[in-house]
Amino acid sequence: MNLLTFYRGPDGTGFFCNDKISLGHNRLSILDLRNVASQPMSDNDDSLTIVFNGEIYNFKDLRGELKNDYVFKTESDTEVILAAYKKWGAECLRRFNGIFAFAIWDKNKEELFLARDPLGVKPLYYYLKDGKFIFSSEAKGILVHDIDSSFNEGAFNVYFRLLYVPEPLTPWKFIFKFPPAHYGLFKAGKLSLHQYWVVDEFDTFQDKKEIKNLIKDGFKTAIKRQLVSDRPLGLYLSGGIDSTASLGVMSELLDKPVQTFTVGFEVEPEQELKFNADANLARKTSGFFHSDHREIVLKPIDVIDNFEKIVWHADDLVSNHTQTAMYVLSGMTKQFVDVVLSGDGGDELFCGYDRYYLNFMLDKVQSIPEVMRKNFLVKALFGWAGKRELYEKLNIKPGLERFLGLMSQKEENIGRFLNPDFNRSSATPDFLKKKFFHRQERLDFTKKLQYLDIQTWLLDDALNRADRMSMAHGLEQRVPILDKDMVGLAMAIPSAFNMDKKGRGKKIFKEALKDYIPEFIYNEPKRGWFSPVAKWLRGGLKDWAYDILSPQYNSGATVYLDFAEIKDILDKHMSGERYALNTIWSLINFQVWLKLFKK
Repeated sequence: MNLLTFYRGPDGTGFFCNDKISLGHNRLSILDLRNVASQPMSDNDDSLTIVFNGEIYNFKDLRGELKNDYVFKTESDTEVILAAYKKWGAECLRRFNGIFAFAIWDKNKEELFLARDPLGVKPLYYYLKDGKFIFSSEAKGILVHDIDSSFNEGAFNVYFRLLYVPEPLTPWKFIFKFPPAHYGLFKAGKLSLHQYWVVDEFDTFQDKKEIKNLIKDGFKTAIKRQLVSDRPLGLYLSGGIDSTASLGVMSELLDKPVQTFTVGFEVEPEQELKFNADANLARKTSGFFHSDHREIVLKPIDVIDNFEKIVWHADDLVSNHTQTAMYVLSGMTKQFVDVVLSGDGGDELFCGYDRYYLNFMLDKVQSIPEVMRKNFLVKALFGWAGKRELYEKLNIKPGLERFLGLMSQKEENIGRFLNPDFNRSSATPDFLKKKFFHRQERLDFTKKLQYLDIQTWLLDDALNRADRMSMAHGLEQRVPILDKDMVGLAMAIPSAFNMDKKGRGKKIFKEALKDYIPEFIYNEPKRGWFSPVAKWLRGGLKDWAYDILSPQYNSGATVYLDFAEIKDILDKHMSGERYALNTIWSLINFQVWLKLFKK
């Protein structure tokens, strides 16, 4: 297991074994670089032994609280976890501010304690069947064992709808994602899970001035906490609000230029404005704050050369065409720093995505009496304007159907390429209904949508992808906006405070951090992080895509996929007749994944 995941901790490897359990650890040295801080680490009477991935940002404060109860032999946060667990048990988790997945073996109780951070920034997988309990930061660490590795066809079906596999599901029936904000106790062959943190305050703040002060102070505090490191650290810089404000605060707190990193794309001159706006703005922002800036330019050949490695490192199915950019950017960044901060989470916490504003407006429209907005005349007017689909959306009530309409791929597209015996259109709504829509809630649906994104898309696409692509190079990525205090604050802000009159979100967040955002960024329209992959598929990636999406690439895939339909989808995308990037990319990911992991 250690050999297979060595890249996550290239600075050292260690083991702990007895007749009850074996623990392994690959170390990425960030705090206390001495050998005495290596893992697995035992406490000062050898009753507890820990393996830990991540950082506890407030470990120095906790160490001060614990110094009269525990004799420390290191300067590491790992030992603080041991001391805190020794004194407070599971309650220690409420005191931690950080990103973590860890396991502590209690020799006296013959009990294993596992925990994952509140937002799930750090991954944790486990297998439990036939008396075997195995856990790892990555599923591939579990797969080296003699286990039941049967495929989870339900998870595959959900993947093609959502483009990721939501927790606790994985592509394997008996491997599960450990839930964020939970701890587990494994004893006498049984695992019990317990939630230790939950957001339970919504719309509790109403004074805008107070909210802005709280956001500004909370944001600065989170970044200051996350600058703790004994190794060099930097920042992923884009042209957006989140990373720009992060650079502003970091520049204020540090006494030397911040090292910043960004990625651009090789495109034709007429495509430069669309696909490299972020990189160009990042360059300008770097100049404004005098950061030490580096940029890498991604080419189609980088996708071809790295894609199998990317899918192998991901091992859990995720389809996002920014994967290659993140992987290559992480490789370049690791040459200069060992820790990098990013702006992940700002859009989910403060309504930055268009879907939040759309949902907000849908609720406004649906406050109009149904007889006035849902009748033959209104439907005919929308049809005459070529907006029949919009008319249907205007009348989707808050709940599961609306969530699927905003976040799921179209069912008619999936029905084309999945073989009927494998296609289960009910898998996704059934899963989501059971997990998230089984009770009535008092939240407005915009806030509900934000909270759902934190527990689904953010967790199992964005954060999963960020961890895998960075840790593939032994680079630790931190996410200050997703500090648990910031999350609690964001959920307590009324949705309307995030919306401006131009149909954009993040209004109050931008206003709160205005001192750290240059005017040329502050007034920029919201844009996604565009990559030119759709165009590259019609050019430098064309032959590569046709090769992977052919039955010859992996004969076992014919059980699941209709390759005649897939070729038609590809042909129409290539000709420009029908755009199909998400479909094509999810199929390419699946094909490569199946080839690598189906033994």
